[in-house]
Parts: sequence; C-alpha cells; structure tokens
Amino acid sequence: MSCKRTIWKTGLIFLFAVSLILCLPGCGGGKSAQSGFFIYYLNQDMTGLELAAYEPESDPDDTDAMIGEFLNLINEGTTQVEYQRAYPETVEMVKYEYENHLLYLYFDAAYAQMSVTQEILCRQAIVETMLQITDIAGVSFYVGGEPLTDAKGNAVGVMTLDSFLDNPGEELNDIQTADLTLYFSSLDGTSLVCETQHVYYYSSNISMEKLVMEQLLEGPVSENAQAAVPDGTGLISVSVLDGICVVNLDENFMVQNYDIQESVVIYSIVNSLSELSTVDTVQIAVNGESNMVYRQDMLLSDFYTLNPELVTEEGEDVEVDQESQSDKEGLLNTGK
Repeated sequence: MSCKRTIWKTGLIFLFAVSLILCLPGCGGGKSAQSGFFIYYLNQDMTGLELAAYEPESDPDDTDAMIGEFLNLINEGTTQVEYQRAYPETVEMVKYEYENHLLYLYFDAAYAQMSVTQEILCRQAIVETMLQITDIAGVSFYVGGEPLTDAKGNAVGVMTLDSFLDNPGEELNDIQTADLTLYFSSLDGTSLVCETQHVYYYSSNISMEKLVMEQLLEGPVSENAQAAVPDGTGLISVSVLDGICVVNLDENFMVQNYDIQESVVIYSIVNSLSELSTVDTVQIAVNGESNMVYRQDMLLSDFYTLNPELVTEEGEDVEVDQESQSDKEGLLNTGK
C-alpha cells in the first residue's frame, strides 16, 4: 500500500540582481567575462561580500580542474584595495577532497581565530564561489582536522546556497502552499504510515526538500503514526543535484529508539523525499559525515531509493499551518 502522490511542485527562486560588474585586474587576467562565473570577496570593511566577474581558464565541465583553479584564486586574493580575500593570510587551506558531489575543505587551526562576522562571510564567499561549479552540490569545512562549528559550538555541516539566504525583495508574509506526502513510523515501529499534509507556510525562501524535512521532523498528525526520526534531531542542510538528495542531520540522529526498526527510520526520510519529482536517490549524513553505519546494517554511505514495501498503513489527509524554521532563523541562515 502506498500513499497517493499529490505533490504540488514549487521551485526555489533566487532573485539576484547586479547593476554593473567589472572584471578586476588580477581576476582572470583581464579576460572578457562571458561565462557567467564570479569570484566572491569580502568588502573593505568586512561587513559584506563583493564579487568580480571571471572567465575560467579550465573547461567548466572539468570539475577537478575548476576546483583547483577557483581555490587558487580564493587563496591568492586580489590586489584591489577595496576587496579582501575570503580568509586572512595567517590561515592556511591545508587540502581539499571532492567525493560524491561534495567538496571538503580543510583549514589549519588559525581559521578559528577569525571574528564571528569575518568567519561567516568567509565561508559564504567560498561556498558561493565553489557552488558555481556544476557538479558540486555542497561544501563542508574542517578546522584542525575537526568539522567546523559555529559560535554556539554546533556543527555547521554541509553548506549549500540555501545556507545563506538573502532575498530582501520577498515578502515573508506571503502565504505559500504545498501538498506533501510524508512517511512516519507505525505505532509498533515495524512499518511506515503514509500521511498527506497540505502545508500552509510563510516563506518562499525555502526549497521543497527542506520543507519536507522540516515537516518530517515536526512529526505526524495521524493517530496511527509516530515520528520515526529520533526526537531532537536537527536539520543542518539538505541539497539536491541531478536527482541525488543529500540530507545532513546533527548528532541527535544517532540517538537510538530501538522500538522503531532501523529500516523504518531510514526510509521515513528516503520515501518522503523521494515523493518529490526532483529526487531519485537519497544519502544521509551526520554532521557532514556519511562514512558510518546506522545501528547494525544501514550504511549511510549508500544511496537509498523509494521502498514502498515498508508502507502498510494510510494516515490522515490533513491541513497544516506552520511557520517554517527558516522564518524563525531569519533571512541569513548560517547553518546554526
């Protein structure tokens, strides 16, 4: 038994207006910027970002070459006094790794000496620069060999463009609607219950994938269902590229409730996201890491697809009026 697919698809819209951008000397060697790429810098006062048009020397389809070229530019900075490099010269990017559409950047311990404002702008500049490369779905930072944490000590995890929303032209109070098909645990914890939610929410700055995860973490309305994902689990980020959806959760996801089978927990997430037309497969990460086993058998490094066999019950068809977590965090979501 499976729930009827009643997805109302909405696209995530980024309004990005630039009046006039000139290619800086030292950025692309004076080439005419025709490719639509930019390098992001900090402004002189380190209160915001500036960007310079750039024409890559590498083939845009050569991901490894593009990564190397862009990281070199970020590291070198610019000679223009009104622009500053993303991180100070005292900070060293030790290495980088690229795997499964995710870019991992490793900095030395000096990275932690930046002020909170400079650090946030630093990672925004780097992430927005690197995500222009087609095959990169997310970027994760490590400092001194450990995952980057924010000012509150929370793991930042994988960052996407959704981590740095800045859309002042949107009216946040415009009511948006979406029909979501969500999968929760049955009361005995052995199967999935399908619940259809007609969600009224108050931000157009949220992707459908993130909305699904927020509603899934809120839990079911149906009386014959319970939340499968461990209580208190936080969503760090969710991104999708070429049908592959990467969900990054915090460490509370590893808190076990053995009354719910491990496959039910995993496929509660996988099935719910797979109902979206943009998602074919799902990978789950914890604080940016997927090289682990969930309980006994579920490898987080695997890519999971829709599993209708676990669905044994229909839940309710309900209307939900919820202020999304994105609104509570404000326009600039720093991954906290």
